[in-house]
Amino acid sequence: MAAQDIILRPVISEKSMAGIGEKKYTFRVAGSATKIDIARACEELFGVKVAKVATLHVRGRFRRQGKSAGYTSSWKKAVVTLKPDSKTIEFFDSMM
Repeated sequence: MAAQDIILRPVISEKSMAGIGEKKYTFRVAGSATKIDIARACEELFGVKVAKVATLHVRGRFRRQGKSAGYTSSWKKAVVTLKPDSKTIEFFDSMM
């Protein structure tokens, strides 16, 4: 898979933005991507040095819209920790 197919989009939430000071960045990733794939994709796309990758599956939530009800889709999330000597990701710097 190409790096653009592995890292789909950043996750922008209060908790994920709090981790930026510790060089922890959160992304929505492809469901079939491994930790090694995610680390290589981050290094290729952003030009950073990855120290650690933590992944988790986010379950779909039950939602109602009037009388119809269903579940949102499940997805995979990755928290990427950078090495202390690595540069930061510029996209997140503009948000702080």
